Amino acid sequence: MSKIDHSLFNANEHALEKEYEICPECGSELVVKHSKNGAFLGCASYPTCDYMRSFAHHDSHEIKVLDDADCPECGKHLVIRNGRYGMFIGCTGYPECHFIVHEEEEETESLPACPKCQNGQLQKRKNKYGKFFYACDAYPKCKYSLNQHPVAHQCEQCNWPVMVQKQRAGKAMLQCPQKACQHMIEDPYESQ
Repeated sequence: MSKIDHSLFNANEHALEKEYEICPECGSELVVKHSKNGAFLGCASYPTCDYMRSFAHHDSHEIKVLDDADCPECGKHLVIRNGRYGMFIGCTGYPECHFIVHEEEEETESLPACPKCQNGQLQKRKNKYGKFFYACDAYPKCKYSLNQHPVAHQCEQCNWPVMVQKQRAGKAMLQCPQKACQHMIEDPYESQ
């Protein structure tokens, strides 16, 4: 244990602070800076020079050009790219054309109308963590949303026009989403 150099383990310095690089814009030294999003390299001459870059490079590089698929917006070929969030299919005309192929939902189920505003339709959406929820398409006028799958079935207790599907003890159930009610019945649609 006496052979450990304790000067290497300083909590006030970042491990890469001793790696000196030169700013490509002004020629000054790049230093490690910290923000709420983590550490990054920034120019020591800030605010005169505002050059900065992240430690991890997420350059989207092309993997394969799809000769048989054309962009519906500009007509150029589509390409498979590896980007910051994984692989995706985009246009070779980027940055002039920003077309990206999105996965189409295979489920074409009809969801009930919004029970709160009566004008909108409930739609399946995905939050930033990848979880699904169901919200009114009249947002921001109507902010009604549900975390479970809605079913157009009127609650027997409070007459709310929508119930949500749940699993209780291995059984499919319908529950009223109203906090004051929470009435539960067995799912009559499960056997169909």
